[in-house]
Amino acid sequence: MSESSEQVQKAARLWHEHLHAPFPASLRGAEFGDTDMVLLDADTAGCVLTWLNSGGALDPKRIRILQSCIEDLNRVIPQITEPAGTQYYERLRQLALLVSRTLSSTK
Repeated sequence: MSESSEQVQKAARLWHEHLHAPFPASLRGAEFGDTDMVLLDADTAGCVLTWLNSGGALDPKRIRILQSCIEDLNRVIPQITEPAGTQYYERLRQLALLVSRTLSSTK
């Protein structure tokens, strides 16, 4: 199995976990700085889902959105105090980083 297909399988497993995880109730409507946590989840998930559905590709606009989401995730995760929230967003960050690394390796 190639490294690329392994990464896609890992991303698919993480995505499946993410889809079945409840959104942390304490973060609904929460903002850290100017980052709305629901929108951060939606934007990141949208990029990941597009990548999964397009065979591992993203258009330049979504690549920029994904990079911005990674920056936001890196900044906000240390501020989340609830363990379930940290776990939820850490998994989302892992997905985003996995997608980003895959895109970087195909350039």
